[in-house]
Amino acid sequence: MGFSADTSIPILTVFLQGLISFFSPCILPLVPLYISYLSGGAKTVSSDGIIQYPRKQVMMNTVFFAIGISFAFFVLGLGVTSLGQFFSNNRLMFAKISGIIMIFFGLYQFGFFGRSQALEKEHRMPFRLDRWAMGPLPALFLGFTFSFAWTPCVGPILGSVLLMAATGSSAAGFALIGVFTVGFVLPFLAVGFFTQSLLSFFKEHQSVVRYSVKIGATLMIVMGIMTFTGTMNGFTNYLSNNGTAATAEGSTSKTTPEAPTVILAPDFQLMDQFGNIHTLSEYKGKTIFLNFWATWCPPCRGEMPHIQEIYEEYGLNEKDVVILGVAAPKLGREGSKEDVISFLEDNDYTFPVLMDENHDVFQQYAISAFPTTFMVDANGAIYGYVVSALEKDMMLSIVEQTKESVSGDTESK
Repeated sequence: MGFSADTSIPILTVFLQGLISFFSPCILPLVPLYISYLSGGAKTVSSDGIIQYPRKQVMMNTVFFAIGISFAFFVLGLGVTSLGQFFSNNRLMFAKISGIIMIFFGLYQFGFFGRSQALEKEHRMPFRLDRWAMGPLPALFLGFTFSFAWTPCVGPILGSVLLMAATGSSAAGFALIGVFTVGFVLPFLAVGFFTQSLLSFFKEHQSVVRYSVKIGATLMIVMGIMTFTGTMNGFTNYLSNNGTAATAEGSTSKTTPEAPTVILAPDFQLMDQFGNIHTLSEYKGKTIFLNFWATWCPPCRGEMPHIQEIYEEYGLNEKDVVILGVAAPKLGREGSKEDVISFLEDNDYTFPVLMDENHDVFQQYAISAFPTTFMVDANGAIYGYVVSALEKDMMLSIVEQTKESVSGDTESK
């Protein structure tokens, strides 16, 4: 059974979070680009010379674009299942593709490949990218690739929903993902619906729109570079985790009521900061508190004193509870192994922190945000996980729940 929750996630809150996510710095400034691109080759000219954009065609492209964006949310909801791990393990590849596409479109908006539709008159590029963009499938592909760059921007509420879908009440979790998605895509659909009016506005206010679109193009190029290099993930995780930490403080941690499918924790062997080798399977028979963190992550740093405290209170890993941290030197914004060790020494943290220098364990556990804590029961199965900073009382609670889950199963037999 998964972690019990003292609070629930209201449907309205999830919907509003999805709606508000549209107005994040990752998305809103790029609206002129979406309009000009998705309307692309839909332009028609009436017999009297009036330029029009068939609403049905533009809406179709917009719908498929929105579906592509939403796809990442549902994929993340698959969590540690095989399909979920496939997309998570290849997330870097998708992010790099997304980064290249974003850079390309940013350059296009600047006019490097011809005049941009949002800046001047409609213009067909020599290789007809705008006509290629008119199909629903290309729009779907564009939304899909962009989604891997945008996912960290969608806010901490989605973390709760994704956890429900990934480790427990999958029906309820995916239903809430659907609610979040509806809130997120409605503004896109509204933009598609009013494309004709918006493009007419652009034409009437060329002097104003010229600069706003160039700003959006600049942001698109910067985001593309950051996404391609991995900097974007660290930056948006930083923003998201600051919000997540506040959420945890309010006791709305990511919890699940049920986990009917038993998923064994992926085994690994890593060295800690003291040079000791730890193999996860060697701890079978004990409850394992497995915390993935980063030195640059404020919520991670905020909960580490509590982790040190429970490490000492539970007997320094010599009894029935094992406390382990996992860091990934040189992953994203993380420093070297020596930097991580120096951080631990400077703060007097003595609980074992395993060094995932090849980042294989981070991939195995599909880590996409910090901090993430997995609870592994005495049978070696994943009992649940939390994508959030935790207060000490919550740490103690999930440890005890994990211990009781195994004893409860034994008694029932």
